[in-house]
Amino acid sequence: MLIGANVSMSGKGMFLGAVEEAESYGATTLQFYTGAPQNTRRKSTDQMRIPEGLAEMAAGGLSHLVIHAPYIVNLGNTIKPENYPFAVQFMQEEVARAEALHAYSMPFHPGAHVGAGAPAAIAQIARGLNEIISADQHVTIALETMAGKGTEVGRTFEELAAIIDRVDHQDKVMVTMDTCHISDAGYPVRDDFDGVLNEFDHVIGLDKLAIIHLNDSKNPQGAHKDRHTNIGMGSIGFDALYAIAHHPQLAHLPKILETPYVGTDPKHKHAPYAVELNWLKTGVFQPEELTALAEA
Repeated sequence: MLIGANVSMSGKGMFLGAVEEAESYGATTLQFYTGAPQNTRRKSTDQMRIPEGLAEMAAGGLSHLVIHAPYIVNLGNTIKPENYPFAVQFMQEEVARAEALHAYSMPFHPGAHVGAGAPAAIAQIARGLNEIISADQHVTIALETMAGKGTEVGRTFEELAAIIDRVDHQDKVMVTMDTCHISDAGYPVRDDFDGVLNEFDHVIGLDKLAIIHLNDSKNPQGAHKDRHTNIGMGSIGFDALYAIAHHPQLAHLPKILETPYVGTDPKHKHAPYAVELNWLKTGVFQPEELTALAEA
């Protein structure tokens, strides 16, 4: 099973450290940001320990490296056109970094219309992608399904399809399906995930699905809030997420957990991923393990 978590690429370890962290959780795939997602400061690729990271992935049997684009970039903002050139330039550089890391795909939050309306944002996001994407790149950009918070674009499969339809190199554009986001957007993830997949297939096409972000939600279906919570601790529940992790139509796709760290001390929280990944592999849900970890 291709399953892993969002890990950190920072400090002296860089890419090698990120792979080693993923291995410590029992992961078979991994995701990280090339820098803090809240800003655009990035190290050069020659400082990222790329050959060592790739060698460790091969030795540990990990594959399908996922590089998440920072969510500070908003290609959909037509209200402030002066921000658009930098957003395009930064994403072009981020694609180059992902290429250097031999990444499989890049989840990308499409953006927000900030009051101008979704059609205007969709047109500009597609325009930006046409400037960012080159015909010879290997990494795909995987537009992420969004919860519909504020003026986010991508809250429906139709909005993502409208972006993809306007992109020139459509083979370079895929989709990341986030279970928390689509539940918060109103899709019945807990009660009818097969129906959700069927709708996705009719609107976008299952061949466009590249990544699953496997997260539980703190909020009820349709809340439009985007609050991730730990596996089995939210409104989607363990049984539904376990079924998604083992869904035969998704077997070839990396499933990435982005659930919150746990702990009573804000300065010393613990990654839940070794525990949660074990639950999803074995089907044995033991929430007391997470409680014990939080209290450690």
